[in-house]
Amino acid sequence: EVMCYLSLLKAGSPSDKLEFMFRLYDCDNSDYLETHELDNIVQQMLLVGRYLGWDVSELEPILEDMLQELDCNNDKKISLDEWIKGGSNNIPLLVLLGIDTQVRENCQHQWRWKKFRKPAFCNFCLGMLLGLGKQGLTCSFCKFTVHERCVQKAPTSCVNTYVKSSRAVHHHWVVGNCPGKCDRCQKSIKSYKRLTGVRCAWCHLTLHDKCLSGITVECDLGKHKNLILPPTAICPKVLERHRSVGDSPPPTNSSHMDGLDMQIAPLENSVPLIVYVNPKSGGQQGRRTLQKFQYLLNPRQVYNLLDGGPTPGLKFIRNVPNFRVLCCGGDGTAGWVLATIDKMEIDPPPPIAILPLGTGNDLARWLDWGGGYDGGNLSKILQQIEQAVPVSLDRWNIDISAFEGLEGRGEPVPLNVFNNYYSIGVDASIAHKFHTMRQKNPEKFSSRIKNKWFYFGCGAEERLSSSCKSLNSHIDVICDGKAIDLTDTSLEGIVILNIPSMYGGTNIWGNTSEKKKSKKKEAQKSSHRFVPQGLKLNKCFPNDRLLEVVGLENASHVGQLITGLREHGVRLAQASNIVIRTKKEYPMQIDGEPWIQPPSTIRITFRNQMPMLQNFHRSRKVKLLPFVKRRSRSYKYPGT
Repeated sequence: EVMCYLSLLKAGSPSDKLEFMFRLYDCDNSDYLETHELDNIVQQMLLVGRYLGWDVSELEPILEDMLQELDCNNDKKISLDEWIKGGSNNIPLLVLLGIDTQVRENCQHQWRWKKFRKPAFCNFCLGMLLGLGKQGLTCSFCKFTVHERCVQKAPTSCVNTYVKSSRAVHHHWVVGNCPGKCDRCQKSIKSYKRLTGVRCAWCHLTLHDKCLSGITVECDLGKHKNLILPPTAICPKVLERHRSVGDSPPPTNSSHMDGLDMQIAPLENSVPLIVYVNPKSGGQQGRRTLQKFQYLLNPRQVYNLLDGGPTPGLKFIRNVPNFRVLCCGGDGTAGWVLATIDKMEIDPPPPIAILPLGTGNDLARWLDWGGGYDGGNLSKILQQIEQAVPVSLDRWNIDISAFEGLEGRGEPVPLNVFNNYYSIGVDASIAHKFHTMRQKNPEKFSSRIKNKWFYFGCGAEERLSSSCKSLNSHIDVICDGKAIDLTDTSLEGIVILNIPSMYGGTNIWGNTSEKKKSKKKEAQKSSHRFVPQGLKLNKCFPNDRLLEVVGLENASHVGQLITGLREHGVRLAQASNIVIRTKKEYPMQIDGEPWIQPPSTIRITFRNQMPMLQNFHRSRKVKLLPFVKRRSRSYKYPGT
């Protein structure tokens, strides 16, 4: 079952995935799915449904009826041909199996099961959707809603994601199931008895039926028009776009989609957005976020990172000017997208915003996108992305070579470039324990709160074991050609910082401001006693082409830094070129990805700078980066 559901996350046609599932559940290799094997499929689907928090009381009979419909000759067993032929056309079954997840052909609905908390009606038969669980299916793109029995008969009338003829964008009205207020008369739309009211799938204008008169046919795409690639901006190359005489042709980007060579001509002064979503981040938040963005933008702008990674979306839009990227996931997701942009040599590289769905989210915290998305209004986040300010982020090469004769020992190094930090010793040991536990029991790590609790337990275990004791005696650190004397220290960890955020928002480098009380000045001076002569300590910035080297005394020291009982770690140096030599096996981590490394030499050098988007509209405890100017001196930041 695990292999099956992992396979469903990979690219491939529905028929290939259905055949894989058939072979997996055909336990006796009879080339038929018999009654007991079909029961296994039903039970497995129910287990998945319970894990996802579904009400499965009504799901079992629906699944059984679906499987019976596949038995064309009524012999109480299903052949491979029957399974593929019937399953490929059974949309509810594909949805339940997780197969029907990719953007389909133009005007095709993208169905998903939904539980309605208010009265809802079928757009095909006009009947009410009844039941306690998930009562029907709705389209992620246009919100067209149907019964399970009506889905095969529903018209293919979804939004056009691109056009096959050159024309203006028209409103795409969907009738009913739009509770709320009318955008014209500001009165409530009551939809308790029948389908009433209309809503545009592009600009999301919501109106009473009687208020529809007088509305122009052409759609202005609403408040997110500068971020949207309208269908009229994407068309086959053979079409001529209508322009006034003398107009210069808009910049175009060549792409291949649905068997056609396409060109992209964005609206003037627009900043088209490409959204990447990691569904594995944030529990079920990732998948819900994917569906919401598919509704707010052109579905062609939203990509599931499990379907081919970042490359398809970047190939689609790489030549479009001024485009921006939104990464929905953790810092690792943002690093994946940054690495792909770097590898594809996109010039100039697009600025990147982050919707934090991970656990630590240190990069998102420093860029002021918050410590974790809590299911808030994505429309407001899109407005913030449009107004966000590009800032630079240093990126660093890390080359790790084991000593001769030890190359095969240890674990593989996960990354060769880091954006946030690299560490060795006590905190990497805690991260490695946590990572190992999560790999063995992934079902236990279903929320940020649980993750932090388990992380605390790993820290307590490390405090008792002190597995990295006397690290300073088995390590050499050379910063810009000058060795740091660690003989008089008692350190169990070394951290190389690029951004002033770690452990979920903790600045372990601390504040280097001179406006301190005398006691704090003395403490600060005492923490600098290991700095080589000639190395000056400044504030930590992610664009200064310098790295901060910080020492950690033990696991308790890490806990004190996280809780604020200590202002900073042991400040050792700032440098742009760092060499570390280890004399024994130690745990290490790069941007939260831990592993065990045998004795080796680590060389860290500057790689490049990439643009990131810093949010202006969130409450923040730290000031904006010094190279970012406020737009208005009279603007009052929330919480200040």
